[in-house]
Amino acid sequence: MKAWVLRNAFGLDNLKAMDPPSEVLGTGQIRLKVKAVSLNYRDLMMIRGQYNPRQPLPLVPGSDACCEVVEVGTGVSRVKVGDRVIPIFAQSWLSGRPGHADRRSTLGGPLHGTFRPHMVVSEEAVVHAPEHLTDEDCATLPCAGVTAWRALFTEGGIGPGSRVLTLGTGGVSLFALELAKMAGAQVAITSSSDDKLTRARQMGADFTLNYIENPRWGRMVQEWAGEGVDLVVELGGAGTLEQSLSAVRPGGTVALIGVLDGVKTELALTRIFMSAIRVQGILVGNRDDLQALCDALTANPHVRPVIQHVFGWNDLPRAFETMAEGGHMGKLVVRMDDNGA
Repeated sequence: MKAWVLRNAFGLDNLKAMDPPSEVLGTGQIRLKVKAVSLNYRDLMMIRGQYNPRQPLPLVPGSDACCEVVEVGTGVSRVKVGDRVIPIFAQSWLSGRPGHADRRSTLGGPLHGTFRPHMVVSEEAVVHAPEHLTDEDCATLPCAGVTAWRALFTEGGIGPGSRVLTLGTGGVSLFALELAKMAGAQVAITSSSDDKLTRARQMGADFTLNYIENPRWGRMVQEWAGEGVDLVVELGGAGTLEQSLSAVRPGGTVALIGVLDGVKTELALTRIFMSAIRVQGILVGNRDDLQALCDALTANPHVRPVIQHVFGWNDLPRAFETMAEGGHMGKLVVRMDDNGA
């Protein structure tokens, strides 16, 4: 059984199937068998050396997984052997606001991540997987699902009658669409693909916009929502923030999540303070957020993660190539079943 390891240099060509790092089971720790993982753009940036160029190597990338408990250390009481669990992304961030130490406890950098057959974590750093969801479904929850949850509910206060704008049709955005509709909100969504917008409408989107055809889409969303939307799930970054600020209502929130369209921009700050807009950074979420998401999905079993394609374990590099091409909708998932490299 091999792990995918970024050995001595960044770049997808340097991601190699190698023997996994060995880990001794300590007090309060559990050993997990990794059953499925999902890919995040963060993982691709980490592999390319764009996320943290000073990240020490070798590194096992990977931020998400669905796992089975195969061994427990002394003093473990939250889980037992055979339980299906989901590790949290920031291993020490259990509740509340993140601290500096929590930001250093993230899987797939700086800690070894999930692209390996087994991993050892604290029993406190997992939640039980919803029984009705598949391994592939559950592997999409700890980053994309939790990010959308925290943006909408922990920070955004979204509920019945709220109006939400979410950007693009990637994993976080489609989770935001589904979860906001589940909560009784109205949702606008953008894309450069009319086909993807058609699929988004089939999923319940109330208003769709092709941002290539409508470069001033922020004003169009504002007009659709009246004074503007209550919350923007902002996934583009520098290239889309100005339009997002146009779309949000006075006193509304822009949940700043992604950097797909750049990290630096010139912006007139008067638009923010004159309209009392809150720009809230979203760093995925904590264990409480993941537990709340799992509880909500259990109570609403019709809400399922959108998965574009499931790859075999040996095809993980090809899965990242697919991600880099950007044509997919929703999540890309990799199974562990054929890990015999």
